[in-house]
Amino acid sequence: MESPLCSILVPIYNSAIDLVPCLESIRHQKYQNLEILLVNDGSSDSSLEICRMYARLDPRIIIIDKENSGVSGTRNVAIEHATGKYLQFVDSDDYLDVNATRLMVEAMEENRVDLLLCNYCSVTRDEKMQVFGFLPPDTRMDKAQFARYLMEEPASFYYGVMWNKLYRRDIIMEHNIRCNEEFTWSEDMLFNLEYIRYAESFYSLRTPVYYYVRQKKGSLSAQVTPAKVLSTKASLFKYYKQLYIDLGLYDKYKLQIYAYLVAMAKDM
Repeated sequence: MESPLCSILVPIYNSAIDLVPCLESIRHQKYQNLEILLVNDGSSDSSLEICRMYARLDPRIIIIDKENSGVSGTRNVAIEHATGKYLQFVDSDDYLDVNATRLMVEAMEENRVDLLLCNYCSVTRDEKMQVFGFLPPDTRMDKAQFARYLMEEPASFYYGVMWNKLYRRDIIMEHNIRCNEEFTWSEDMLFNLEYIRYAESFYSLRTPVYYYVRQKKGSLSAQVTPAKVLSTKASLFKYYKQLYIDLGLYDKYKLQIYAYLVAMAKDM
């Protein structure tokens, strides 16, 4: 089987404490044909020095050092520099199973799909793990089938985040899909909804290959106000509505879409 280049994109901001396990998990992937883009978003700790150390160890690592602009702007810079057939996003304080990229790329190639979603493990500070995933395991879907499943859990991390997915770079570049730098909450979901507009085929990988470390995320919640959540959800609602109108499914799922708009308590 062909082994296409996969670009792994890692936005980094003051991640020195957790960065080594993340980079070790990426470097030791069984899938070897990698381009590893480490984008330092103006860190004030030793993150950049750690990146430089790893770049000396692994020629697949490319470092981009930039002024601080936030995670969306940092991901956009990574997208612009990536050259792989596929794009895989990893948060700098999470880590991958050793077979993550191999399983994801193989499934994309074998099933010839536009977007892959994998189950993931949520890891607590005391290393307790819980697996999440909402799609039928190891299943290929068209857009209408995928949209029906999406409406069962429209606000879940599984669908909303970028790090449990594998994207085709040509779709992203052709349609100029980027992270919205004005959003500080749910920016991943907006990116995904935009991507889904142009994707026609989807695949769900049952194996949980991404480890989402929950200890980190508290700092963001302090910056997210109910007013900001409402504003963001109003913007996302427009994308949801248009997607389901285009699929001829809006009348069937409009109650679920409106429920997503108003159900904020679970997210705060």
